[in-house]
Amino acid sequence: MGKGMAVVETTDNGGWRAITLNRPATRNAINGPLGEELAEALLAADANDEVHAVLLCGAEGAFCSGLDLKEFNAEPAPDWLPRFGQIWRGAHRALFQCRKPVVVALERFAINGGAALALAADLLVVGDGAFLQVGEVRVGMAAPYNMAWLRLRQSEAVIARLTLTGRRFHGPELVQMGVAHESVADDEVLTRARELTAEVAGFPGGAATRIKRLMRGYASMDADEWFDLATRNAGGRVAPRAVT
Repeated sequence: MGKGMAVVETTDNGGWRAITLNRPATRNAINGPLGEELAEALLAADANDEVHAVLLCGAEGAFCSGLDLKEFNAEPAPDWLPRFGQIWRGAHRALFQCRKPVVVALERFAINGGAALALAADLLVVGDGAFLQVGEVRVGMAAPYNMAWLRLRQSEAVIARLTLTGRRFHGPELVQMGVAHESVADDEVLTRARELTAEVAGFPGGAATRIKRLMRGYASMDADEWFDLATRNAGGRVAPRAVT
C-alpha cells in the first residue's frame, strides 16, 4: 500500500482484521495517502473470506483528528490534493460497501472527517472521556459525509443535535443518543473493541455478515447515489479550517 511507511496498517487476528490509521504524529489526521490506503485495506478485508469482521482504530491512543490542515494548506500543494475528493469518496464507498461488520474504537477524539469515519461504524466503542465532534458548522462548512452516515443510521433529532451545535459529545452521551454501542473507561477502549470484534466475527455460519446485508438492503440507494446526494446538498466548498 503506497510507498514508504504505511499510513494504514492491517493485522489479522483469527477471523477478524484490525485496520489502524497510522499517522500518530498528527493524531492520525486525514490526508490523501491515508484515504487511499484506507480504501485499499477495506476492499481487501471485504474480499477475504477468512475475515468475518473489521476493527477500525487509530494508532497510539487516538482515533482521528480530522483533516491534516497543514498538508491541505501547504505550499506547494501536495500532488494528491486535486484528487482528494475522489480519494475520500472512495474510502467512504469502501466503508459503505463492506459486507463485514465494522467496529470502531473511538479513543480520545473523532473530529469532523474523523467523526465521519466513526459514524460509519456498525458498532462504536468509545471512551468515557473521548468525544465525537461534527464541528463544520462552526467554520461555515457543511458536513456531507457525516450527514450521509447519520441519515443512514439516526433520527432527524439526533442529526440536528450533532450537526447544528458543532459541539463535542462524550462517550456516555453518545451511548444515550444511540450513536455509540458502548462507553468504557478510556484505557479500556481498544481492549473492549477487540473483544467485541472477535465476538461478532465468531458467530457461526457468517450470521453477522448476513444480518448486515439485510440491514444495508433497506437503504434504497447504492453507495455512489448515497454520497452524491450528500455532497450535492452540501453546497459550495470552502477551504478547510480548524474547528474549536
